[in-house]
Amino acid sequence: MSGEPLSSALSDPQGHAAGLKPGLRGTARLRVQEEHTAPHLRSGGVPVLATPALIALMEWASRDATDHLLPSGTASVGMEIQVKHLAATPVGMEVTAHAELIAVEGRALTFKVEAYDAVERVGQGIHQRFIVDVERFQKRVDQKKC
Repeated sequence: MSGEPLSSALSDPQGHAAGLKPGLRGTARLRVQEEHTAPHLRSGGVPVLATPALIALMEWASRDATDHLLPSGTASVGMEIQVKHLAATPVGMEVTAHAELIAVEGRALTFKVEAYDAVERVGQGIHQRFIVDVERFQKRVDQKKC
């Protein structure tokens, strides 16, 4: 990124990262398979959509809303999620997650997330992502390796 600080490269005159503004929306879909179930992911004993799989779907929807707008050499990483898993979804049913960007604070992006199956809302919450310089981030991760 041409040596300029990441915060400068990401901000527009209003201070929004990479031109990201509240109101952007993303979607992700998943047809529940055995590998998405609670027993498979060891998060429960009933063969329905596992909470970890629901959370991943909500993260995918959040990324769908914004990641295509990020400058080259950057990415968003999940840093916080608060989710209520409201209803069970059986194997074979499709689940759709929706994310709406509701706040941009420097490199922090906050999303309202919801998920629905064919019958009802199955999840809702708030998800926060952070924009990172991929090369610097990877260097820090590599330093943890023995």
